[in-house]
Amino acid sequence: MTSSASSPRYSGIFPVVPTTFHEDGTLDLESQKRCLDFMIDAGSDGLCILANFSEQFSLSDEERETLTRVSLEHVAGRVPVIVTTTHYGTAVCAARSKRAQDMGAAMVMVMPPYHGATFRVPEPLIHEFYARVSDAIGIPIMVQDAPASGTVLSAPFLARMAQEIEQLSYFKIETPGAASKLRELIRLGGDAIEGPWDGEEAITLLADLDAGATGAMTGGGFPDGIRPIIEAHRNGHVNRAFELYQRWLPLINHENRQGGILTAKALMKEGGVIACEAGRHPFPPMHPEVRRGLIDIARRLDPLVLRWGG
Repeated sequence: MTSSASSPRYSGIFPVVPTTFHEDGTLDLESQKRCLDFMIDAGSDGLCILANFSEQFSLSDEERETLTRVSLEHVAGRVPVIVTTTHYGTAVCAARSKRAQDMGAAMVMVMPPYHGATFRVPEPLIHEFYARVSDAIGIPIMVQDAPASGTVLSAPFLARMAQEIEQLSYFKIETPGAASKLRELIRLGGDAIEGPWDGEEAITLLADLDAGATGAMTGGGFPDGIRPIIEAHRNGHVNRAFELYQRWLPLINHENRQGGILTAKALMKEGGVIACEAGRHPFPPMHPEVRRGLIDIARRLDPLVLRWGG
């Protein structure tokens, strides 16, 4: 497939799929399937599994394999699925990425190699890391440029990697000043930047769309609210996009600044999509008042998630 910045293979809203657990912390695969169905019904252009907002850091390798297989088989090509394959080890990340491709992933998302608060890798080895992952697969790689890695990835460095590494063509920018970084990345990388994307629960969505973002990776609770913002902006209806963003911003903000990782699951549990909203121990539960505020804001907007399970 021929692709470029002007005709990307993937664009629109690709929300992160939360991982669903039973009360005892084991995987709840039936809820997982319902979660996938809801997110597709809510208008997602694609999905991303095993991201940080999927609590990937609490999953075993065996569970990752199970979730990848179950998710890809259940989605069954209805929408493209991005699989997060982040790992510090180059060979492990390459093998994870190849396995995801073989199971039907449309793309892999990979953070730069890091560990804990202090283990970082210099630019030449980051470049080699992504190059080796690229050599192992034939599908796009999305770089997740997020503060969680503690690794500074400058726009010139990202642009150079895009131009020099075959599969490296999508970039989810979640750092402070994301819009400015997206503009610089697009300017420097040209057609090598096939997918400049927004992230961080859409808290900077409108500014990032103005900067040239063609996709957004958001939380999974209300894609039906965010998709019309992206579509209005894409079609040149800037005032309409602004109005829609104003309407949904309280809920976007509550997820980004208050509810965090558990937001989508709380909404899905409230609407009967999933059976349990808990994170995996030792992840702390959402404060009851934060949850109450979340549901109050959501009810004012009437997202599909609160009606889908009824």
